[in-house]
Amino acid sequence: MPHVDTGSTAWMLVSAALVLFMTPGLALFYAGMVRRKNVLSSTMHSFFAMGLVSIIWAIIGYTLAFGPDKGGLIGGLNFAGLSGVLGSVTGAKDAAIPTSVFVMYQGMFAIITVGLITGAIAERMKFKAYVVFTALWAVLVYSPLAHWVWGGGWLMQLGALDFAGGTVVHVASASAALACALALGKRTGYGSEELRPHNIPMSVLGAGILWFGWFGFNAGSALGSGHLAGSAFLATHLSAAAGLLAWNLAEVLTDGRPTVLGAASGAVAGLVGITPAAGFVGPMPALVIGAVVGIACYFGLRLKSRFGFDDALDVVGVHGVGGTVGALLTGVFASTAINAAGANGLLAGDPSLLWKQAVGVLATIAFSFSVSFIILKLLDATMGLRVSEDVEAAGLDISEHAETGYEF
Repeated sequence: MPHVDTGSTAWMLVSAALVLFMTPGLALFYAGMVRRKNVLSSTMHSFFAMGLVSIIWAIIGYTLAFGPDKGGLIGGLNFAGLSGVLGSVTGAKDAAIPTSVFVMYQGMFAIITVGLITGAIAERMKFKAYVVFTALWAVLVYSPLAHWVWGGGWLMQLGALDFAGGTVVHVASASAALACALALGKRTGYGSEELRPHNIPMSVLGAGILWFGWFGFNAGSALGSGHLAGSAFLATHLSAAAGLLAWNLAEVLTDGRPTVLGAASGAVAGLVGITPAAGFVGPMPALVIGAVVGIACYFGLRLKSRFGFDDALDVVGVHGVGGTVGALLTGVFASTAINAAGANGLLAGDPSLLWKQAVGVLATIAFSFSVSFIILKLLDATMGLRVSEDVEAAGLDISEHAETGYEF
């Protein structure tokens, strides 16, 4: 069996577990922001994805993402059913890890990306429709995008940078979330009733778990335990801290007081923004990215009221705006002094990286939104997407899962 680096392997095992832990964290983050009658429905969206997407990833998703390149668009079927994975290694010779570890590490990304989309469908989508949509989206959207950026596809060949998923995870999920919001329509009472979060401490706990798990998300993307992982770890934390403070500052300047949910959302925004850049920028650019993204996402939440769509838990405003701004700022601040395998951005003397980043963002938006919308329309025509008004009024916990989150 080929030699593996045990230190890097240990770090990647931990990183995979950290990224998986992010999905229950996301479940708490989202569940606290819905109404009490939908807390279990929202939680189930994320938790169920841990089972469904894992199986899809093992059977077909991984090979489509990381199989031999086919025209820059998709991976071949060489690894279908994880054929040939056991006993092989992935990575540089001095820091190789078992391919089995790489498979599950990348699989955790697929899981949480699907989970992120569910913030837009909260409180009104049939669970069976969600299950079919998730299965189709993981195969038809996520795996091709992962191949484009990380698996040797056309964006990788172009030279666009995405260290840990700014486009593949955040922009892609936000584009799909927008498609979901438009296909489902607004929640009953949207714009005329107070649809307030029922448990903000739950959301803050979820945000804290996301912050913790994000170190595996970003620093783990170094695929080893050396200097690059340490640099990405530092950049991740500083950007989250800057995003938190910037969001609260924006609240103070516009509304006169900081909110707790704003602090949690700002931290998540900072984490989103640094994701594409974490392995390509130093600590001070990371602070700038976090601050800029925190403010951008705060104002990005107003997109849904301006354009009239009901993105229930602000996936577009946080992950769409944050992922886009972060990807573009990668094109500004990236430096080969941080990562020789990357590229120099605008401030390091190469403005061409900025347009490559823009191409990556636009291609991701167009592909994810269009394919997602087609899937949703087909499902609506065959099984229906949305629960009835009576079910929506009673809450999806009882109607879809025969349970309640709280007993008094």
